Amino acid sequence: MKLIDKYILKKFLGAFIFTVLIIVSIILVIDITEKTDKFADAGLQTPQILGYYLDFIPWIANFITPLTVFIATVFVTAQMAGHTEIVAILSSGVSFKRMLLPYLIGSTMIAVTSFVLTGWVIPNSNKSRVAFEVEYLKSKFYFDKTNYHIQVAPNTYLYIRSYNNQTEMGYDFTLEKVDGTRLLEKLSASRIKWDEDKSKWVLSNWRKHSITGDVEKIEEGKEIDTTLAIHPSEFDNDYRSQDAMTIDELNEQIDKLRLRGASNVEVFEVEKYTRFTSPFAVLILTFMGVIVSARKTRGGAGFQIALGFFLSFLYILFFIMTKTIAEAGSMNPAFSVWIPNILFGGISLLMYKYVPR
Repeated sequence: MKLIDKYILKKFLGAFIFTVLIIVSIILVIDITEKTDKFADAGLQTPQILGYYLDFIPWIANFITPLTVFIATVFVTAQMAGHTEIVAILSSGVSFKRMLLPYLIGSTMIAVTSFVLTGWVIPNSNKSRVAFEVEYLKSKFYFDKTNYHIQVAPNTYLYIRSYNNQTEMGYDFTLEKVDGTRLLEKLSASRIKWDEDKSKWVLSNWRKHSITGDVEKIEEGKEIDTTLAIHPSEFDNDYRSQDAMTIDELNEQIDKLRLRGASNVEVFEVEKYTRFTSPFAVLILTFMGVIVSARKTRGGAGFQIALGFFLSFLYILFFIMTKTIAEAGSMNPAFSVWIPNILFGGISLLMYKYVPR
């Protein structure tokens, strides 16, 4: 690595860290201001609040990484252009493509680190962050779905007329195993309740109807303990649950929801694909940032930095819009999360024609 590469890389990474610290600090001030009353109402102590923000800071810092990388790139490059450093570099025989190398190295380092963090590290800290928000910052959750009907295994269907997540009790329970249109087994109960000590469901006033060939068998009783392919946690508040899942856990959740024919599988698919597209967003926005700010302007670096902010927020707007559409099931999740990258990547290539050589 040449001296000029080390110089640019050092400035780029330094500006990135500085930008992250500034933006995260602003977000923290706003967030604390908004939540102060809720903290007081919940009677939270300082150690609890500090613990929450120790989980919150890594999540928000990683979440805004594409934005902060872009702003840092524009800031560094515009500053170099304003000091005629880029002109001097290009005049020395270094091509514009070659000058991009330290930016590529720096953005790749950030992208890989961000991918590892968002894929496996931060979701684990998000488990406590999300649990804290559900417990203290959100309204008490009541499971209000009725006639809950899901597929829990191949050819096996579960039905609960209603469920109370506060008492962990369900009513009018049925579990059916079928072979095509033929019923093989039906287990029903007037009530089911979770037994925390046994980690099993207790069925009250149960009745089991089995059919083997031409032989029918009926069993019934007052109470019986059994294991089912559901857990009380599935009836709890699912607020931001995708944030608290690693990529492996997201894959498992998506497979489970698809098997059950659930309507909210797109939320988890969008989260999964976003984690794979985010590193590419870092690279694309770094490339665009250099192109936007490489030319020296009469107004100095201020205009280019302002343009950088405008384009970064435009990217966020497109990202939020396509993500919302995909989560609603109106667009393929795998394609929707790539739209901002494809659009801004195309714009960057068009702008590349007009950069100084």
